[in-house]
Amino acid sequence: MATKTRDTFRQDLPEPLRRDVRLLGAMLGDGLVEYGGPGLLDDVERLRRAVIAARRGEASGDEPAALVAGWTLERAEQVARAFTVYFHLTNLAEEHHRIRTLRERDTGDTVPGSVAAAVEEIRATGEDRLDALVEGLEFRPVFTAHPTEARRRAVVTAIQRISDLMTRLDAGPGWTEREEIERALREEIDLLWRTALRREAQMDPLDEVRTAMAAFDETIFRVVPRIYRTLDRALDGGDTGARPPKARPYLRFGSWIGGDRDGNPYVTAQVTRDAVMIQADHVLRALEAACGRIGRELTVNEATTPASPDLRNALAAARTAHPERVREIAKRSPGEPHRQFLLHAATRIAATRERDADLAYAGPDELLADLRTVQDSLAAAGAPRQAYGRVQQLIWQVETFGFHLAELEIRQHSELHEKALAEVRAGGERSETTEEILETLRVVAWIQRRFGVRACHRYIVSFTRSAADIAGVHELAASLGDGAPVLDVIPLFETGEDLERAPSVLDGMLEIPAVRRRLDDTGRRLEVMLGYSDSAKQLGPASATLRLYDTQEALAAWAARNGVTLTLFHGRGGSLGRGGGPANRAILAQAPGSVAGRFKVTEQGEVIFARYGHGEIAKRHVEQVTSAVLLASTDAVQDRARAAADRFRPLADRLGEAARAAFRALIETDGFAAWFARVSPLEEIAELRIGSRPARRKAARGLEDLRAIPWVFAWTQTRVNLPGWYGLGSGLAAVSGDGADLAGLRDAYETWPLFNTLLDNAEMSLAKSDRAIAERYLALGERPELTETVLAEYDRTRRLVLAVTGHERLLENRRVLSRAVELRNPYVDALSHLQLRALQALRAGVADDDERAHLENLLLLSVNGVAAGLQNTG
Repeated sequence: MATKTRDTFRQDLPEPLRRDVRLLGAMLGDGLVEYGGPGLLDDVERLRRAVIAARRGEASGDEPAALVAGWTLERAEQVARAFTVYFHLTNLAEEHHRIRTLRERDTGDTVPGSVAAAVEEIRATGEDRLDALVEGLEFRPVFTAHPTEARRRAVVTAIQRISDLMTRLDAGPGWTEREEIERALREEIDLLWRTALRREAQMDPLDEVRTAMAAFDETIFRVVPRIYRTLDRALDGGDTGARPPKARPYLRFGSWIGGDRDGNPYVTAQVTRDAVMIQADHVLRALEAACGRIGRELTVNEATTPASPDLRNALAAARTAHPERVREIAKRSPGEPHRQFLLHAATRIAATRERDADLAYAGPDELLADLRTVQDSLAAAGAPRQAYGRVQQLIWQVETFGFHLAELEIRQHSELHEKALAEVRAGGERSETTEEILETLRVVAWIQRRFGVRACHRYIVSFTRSAADIAGVHELAASLGDGAPVLDVIPLFETGEDLERAPSVLDGMLEIPAVRRRLDDTGRRLEVMLGYSDSAKQLGPASATLRLYDTQEALAAWAARNGVTLTLFHGRGGSLGRGGGPANRAILAQAPGSVAGRFKVTEQGEVIFARYGHGEIAKRHVEQVTSAVLLASTDAVQDRARAAADRFRPLADRLGEAARAAFRALIETDGFAAWFARVSPLEEIAELRIGSRPARRKAARGLEDLRAIPWVFAWTQTRVNLPGWYGLGSGLAAVSGDGADLAGLRDAYETWPLFNTLLDNAEMSLAKSDRAIAERYLALGERPELTETVLAEYDRTRRLVLAVTGHERLLENRRVLSRAVELRNPYVDALSHLQLRALQALRAGVADDDERAHLENLLLLSVNGVAAGLQNTG
């Protein structure tokens, strides 16, 4: 069956993708021969054939292990590097093909999951309802520095250069140009092979800020106007750009990078200040370039397009204030007042960045006023296409990004606030931690004076237990007197217990005077954050999903009772064990009333570049989220979800309790933490240096203080993927009598979006697992009873998930993903065998320092490669 499936998928591979993979793989092979001679490529091929034969059942799984064990450590490292680079190239080819497919599908017809499809569906229920949903629409992606991107920036940029060359090949160049492109491809692939795949130096928080800026510079700034234009076209036909837009800017980007100090001692008040300044520098450079370009292009003449009185007055005022500058611009653009004014605006944006107070804009509102003066003048002169084309796109960019680019958010642990408040109240000597918290609040106030309140006003309290945790932050801010910032203090509920008591905490928040004042100022808007990672690590994936749903439902009801406009902030990770998975399906599975046209979510690590690294993919992702937010807010979708939730609540309760009990029984087993550290590269992952934040909140070695990212990352490496499915099998068995009666579960799967998403995500996680390889890792722990428990739950979960979904094999209904997983798995096996060799030797103990260094390098190379192969870390 495995042979047939793999061969079928290989034949099913689209020809353009097959061609790209073959081309890149052949070039890599040639590069390996050039670097290490034919023997290196021969060894890579021998391991490739051995793992495929083991998958097919034509050979024992011991054969790849024996092959790997027979190599020198230097050769093993080279082979690990070869498979890792191959995955980087394969990932690139798949992304390239996805972009190609998106373009081919863009035929002007309404595509499922698009904004146009959602608008069409909602319009059928009434134009007023559509207008109301669009008016209140918000999507707030928040970029975080959670360390889940295992690739170095140098590797990412090398891959991008290869992608650009592949795009040029797709354009059908002539023979000479094709020869040159292929020569350049070989050069870039050789460079990628010779580039260190892992970081030698630890990242600091400002490195993380600059890394995130690449996504803004290269993609996001340019794609945002395209997204708004797509919505505008859907709302009012094809004349977008020739009339005032109906689409309002609904994207608001946020960032924790440089602001999230929960357990990260390297994020200081100075780092937060520097992060905002880096963001401002990037957005002001982008706005200056855009404004200057549009100004140079807007060559409409006074004779054909006369300036309005307002524009003439604005130009005259500019001439009075800055005669030499405006005279020089006018000399280069005679008879072109619109062009003159935009070029002057570009010089003022530059002055804002350079902090030239005489010429700088006081803030983005002042720039917007100038741009609207130009727009209104063009419209009044009978040039609506000039008014609502590129000028409108610049207006959208200013409205979206301001002068700060992304709204920087602060996060700190509730325990630290409690200690700081005690010291402030005592009035005596203050600790370094307390002074740092107060200095951070001063920096927030400084940011607000420099860039406006919008730039930084959210302060998130992780592990919120009571309203006192919120009141404490307000009291600390008030202790600064006139230097206090404006704050929206946001509770973050992370544990199962905290999620349950969230409504009562909000009741207490309404009694806090500072919160009541802020509600009055914002039109009774409130934000609450829900933590997916720690709840899943505590309760298991199935129980955490159900607990989060119940909390959303309770909070939506609380908001309705109290007349509060509530935004739920979803603290999701990229992996399935941390609330990841397809975003649009997750939104449609939310509790009724909990979306209400607003969606805020963390975007972490590898997810940032996967979703926002290319313009076409970023546009499609935001469109899918927008479509899902609109549809999830309609009465029809909410009514269906509410009816299904009510009907299947008893089933869900039984399933959740049994799943939680199974998960807790495992992780509470005596010695589990030490066993987990032994069977996985948990402790070694920190040496990848993929982020500035420590893997643990405290120095303790238990599971409680272990962050969710290394917990998930380590299980992914073992091919067990335990955080994505463990406990679900026991839950399904408790409801169905171990599969004897599946009718209710099948009905829930077909009817209830939450349950459907829960099982589909578990199925995806199981598909990326591998029982045979996992068994080899688990054996390292020398606890056969734990190995048996884990594998029995795996078998149970796999069997019952397939039985409930009606699938004969995992991912049967997701052909593209299934094909990718099936074709990748043997190559991931190769890296797993290399990793196991290193892990076994290190666990046995190595006296020789040089040998240990080689083993550790092999281990970390393979960790990097498995992450690339599975396209998951934490």
